[in-house]
Amino acid sequence: MVDMKPSATTSSCMDGDAIDARLTALCKNALSLDEKTCTEAMKLLKETKNVLSSNVLAIGSGTLEEAERFWFSFILYSLNRLSEKSGENAQQGSEGSGFTLCQLLRATKLNIVDFFKELPQFVIKVGPVLSSMYGEDWESRLEAKEMQANFVHLSLLSKSYQRAFRELFLTSDANIDKQQNITGAPDFVSEYLRFGWLLFLALRLHAFSCFRDLVTCANGIFSVLAILIIHVPIRFRNFKISDSSHFVYKGDKVVDLLASLCNMYDASEDDLRKTMEMANKLIEDILKKKPCLASVCKTETLENIDTDGLIYFEGLMEEQSLSSSLNMLEKDYDDAIRNKGDLDERVFMDEEDSLLGLGSLSGGAVNATGIKRKFESIASPSKTISSQLSPHCSPASHANGVLGPPNAKMAATPVSTAMTTAKWLRTVICPLPSRPTAELQRFLSSCDKDVTSDVIRRASIILEAIFPSNHERSVTGSLQSANLMDTIWMEQRRLEALKLYSRVLEAMCTAEAQILHATNLTSLLTNERFHRCMLACSAELVLATHKTATMLFPTVLDRTGITAFDLSKVIESFIRHEESLPRELRRHLNSLEERLLESMVWEKGSSMYNALIVARPALSAEINHLGLLAEPMPSLDAIEIHINFSGGMPTVASPQKHETSLGNAGSTILGQNEDVRSPKRLCTDYRSILVERNSFTSPVKDRLLAFGNLKKAPLQSAFASPTRPNPGGGGETCAETGINICFSKINKLAAVRINGMIERLQLSQQIRESVYCLFQQILSQQTSLFFNRHIDQIILCCFYVVAKISQLHLTFKEIICNYRKQPQCKPEVFCNVFVDRSSARRNGRRGQDHVDIVTFYNEIFIPAVKPLLVELGPAGATTRTSRVSEASNSNNGPCPGSPKVAPFPSLPDMSPKKVSATHNVYVSPLRTSKMDALISHSSRSYYACVGESTRAFQSPSKDLTAINNHLNGRKIRGALNFDDVDVGLVSDSMVANSIYLQNGSIAASSSGAPLKSEQPES
Repeated sequence: MVDMKPSATTSSCMDGDAIDARLTALCKNALSLDEKTCTEAMKLLKETKNVLSSNVLAIGSGTLEEAERFWFSFILYSLNRLSEKSGENAQQGSEGSGFTLCQLLRATKLNIVDFFKELPQFVIKVGPVLSSMYGEDWESRLEAKEMQANFVHLSLLSKSYQRAFRELFLTSDANIDKQQNITGAPDFVSEYLRFGWLLFLALRLHAFSCFRDLVTCANGIFSVLAILIIHVPIRFRNFKISDSSHFVYKGDKVVDLLASLCNMYDASEDDLRKTMEMANKLIEDILKKKPCLASVCKTETLENIDTDGLIYFEGLMEEQSLSSSLNMLEKDYDDAIRNKGDLDERVFMDEEDSLLGLGSLSGGAVNATGIKRKFESIASPSKTISSQLSPHCSPASHANGVLGPPNAKMAATPVSTAMTTAKWLRTVICPLPSRPTAELQRFLSSCDKDVTSDVIRRASIILEAIFPSNHERSVTGSLQSANLMDTIWMEQRRLEALKLYSRVLEAMCTAEAQILHATNLTSLLTNERFHRCMLACSAELVLATHKTATMLFPTVLDRTGITAFDLSKVIESFIRHEESLPRELRRHLNSLEERLLESMVWEKGSSMYNALIVARPALSAEINHLGLLAEPMPSLDAIEIHINFSGGMPTVASPQKHETSLGNAGSTILGQNEDVRSPKRLCTDYRSILVERNSFTSPVKDRLLAFGNLKKAPLQSAFASPTRPNPGGGGETCAETGINICFSKINKLAAVRINGMIERLQLSQQIRESVYCLFQQILSQQTSLFFNRHIDQIILCCFYVVAKISQLHLTFKEIICNYRKQPQCKPEVFCNVFVDRSSARRNGRRGQDHVDIVTFYNEIFIPAVKPLLVELGPAGATTRTSRVSEASNSNNGPCPGSPKVAPFPSLPDMSPKKVSATHNVYVSPLRTSKMDALISHSSRSYYACVGESTRAFQSPSKDLTAINNHLNGRKIRGALNFDDVDVGLVSDSMVANSIYLQNGSIAASSSGAPLKSEQPES
């Protein structure tokens, strides 16, 4: 057993009075807070000091001094966001005692990335205290998750804007000397750059309001670029508008500027034109500049540009007015964010600002020392990757002032991917009718009674709940009247989700009718839960397309009244029946399915427990004891009444309580969404570990082979009553079939993660089989170990116990250290594991708690799995290869008809695939569609393609030898280093996002809490 001994660096070294004095000094001297605010801060510190003392090692690098600085920042951040006076100060614009997040972090000597990295643990531990002091709605008012997603978006947008600006306008490099000997030109260029960013921030504050999604913000960037092109003197341009083949022309030598930008960046011309109108209005209101039609202005910046519909501001970029314009924009921004505790978004224009903490960004990528980094999708592009906004151009493409060839390929970045996905929604889904088509109408009217009106009414109510038209809550938590932009945004998203729902529903009905050989689909089309899952899935894809920072998953679950287990039933079918779904959205749904399976289906309030007590009655006592059953799904009438009564953001009493965590935001990034109090829901949205090459792969791709009788099973059986016999036969109830399918998916997901850890730890295949076998047995025979937990917590314990039995010298610390490098890792997985001590008194404690993985292993895991460990011994190993393990007679006995313990499954061939255990080398199949574009005539001899030889009648081995000799004989400017990152089997989505890591940003950073020392088994 692993022993834990208290560390001398925790409670014994904490001087309560000294800590109080340091917090007081921070409040009064560094932040100049008033007496009342200081008193509130001291009160919150007093209530949470015991939590700090017991978690010093789990914060930052584990030192008391650093943990204290983090804790002070968390306390003051929470106080600033949650105290009653903060809203009043924000509205009154008083000088008060407010501060921005950047001011707080400068005072505590922390950076933004590390702050958001450690904040989830504070919220997990201190959540009950915050709830008692500030009310049950503290989490929505804190808005930590939204602020993190906002930071992710702005990190991407700022890099994109700077790269695009440098392509369009001259910088302080050698090119400037070729111009007209302009004195001080670099200073003006930097001022133009800052002007554009401040104008963009004004757009976000005054025009975009609460729905600052990535697509809308990208349109804001494009509109700012258009304004800069119109107004910045042409001597600063890095292109010649008359020569560039990259522009769209109207007539002879007249450029359609907005159409050109839309063509380059996959934007909507209508949206861009509307955004530009709002930007022009802000210039008029804030800078007091008089607008005039560009068609009547005679200026060199408008030469060869079609001026129809464009607005020009006289003297906007002139030297004498530029400085005052910058000051006015700065003042407007200061007034808007004062006392709100928001992030000062101007910080992104200062690349040297240590607040950004670029050295520790990631969300699944790993740095040079193998330490887990925080935000995968925020990391800036490497120097070899072209602009996120601008098309790829060769270094020589600007030689003659030409932007580049018209067919230049845009680099795949989060911003460009979001715009491409939005283009799919705009061009494929938006033209569809909002009413059911004739084919769908035929299915709806063929039921026992015509359900068309029911389907239309339900869709209207549920989508109104998800996208409320009278939404009044701003991103900062303060109340404001809903403006026109909010209303339009909600209406557009509602319509998009409705059309996508109708399209996929029709495809599903067609497929279901072919399986059943009947058009009467009453059982499916009258099922309330099925329709809500479909609507939730459609709405989630719309939100994922626009990548909003204010409506993150699981918002759609909360507002539709369904649970994670419900949604998991439709994801695979949804993807199968919408063939045009972009790859990024397929990955998003794959990522959601992983997240549902790894933790959310095990959370309190999951409807899986309602099926589990039918499939396995022996578990009902434990399920009832922990209060895990889902509440009844709220009726449609109740949701409609709530929408009408609330007059604002609807918060449906969801059957499943989601305890939000920070994590991803980002996508998150961009990602969508994680959870704050629970250590269970921990997944990176941009990771899709089960993606097989270029197609979506469900975690249970092969499950139909395991359940032969379920081949092409009707979808309606998944939503039938749990006690109803399965239409597929076999004597199972629908609950048993549903649990079997869910568990087989979980086993497949576990197999992928076990395999990744095996490769990283360089363990034998026998160990892999043993770990996987034990995991399956626990899932089947000790299912209650998964209740309220994350499957990775069970996997980690399985690794350690198998290593002990196999007499491997593998410590828990080594396991956790390697787990930190896995793409799905979050520190909460091993720092906060749920335990229930209500039935037995352990270490003088009773009740429910969250402990570290070592304590969980000692107190809960080992006593529960001891009966299963016999199979892992030397005798058990030989027996296991010749027979399938039978279930024990414990109370957790296997689900009737559940699959037996199976050997390790064959996993999809990942692409790119790591081909070296010690080097960062990957191989990936070359798509035929890209072969000709990639391989030019001059470089064709460097490649060997399938079915093609470098020489006639030559064997493949000689081809490879010839290629190697040819490459080895070339002069390489610098040595290639394949050891920068030590990663294992990864998905192509992780690699696609990790390439954006800046060369200089892979610096070592703190990786979380060091584990307590291990002792021999007692």
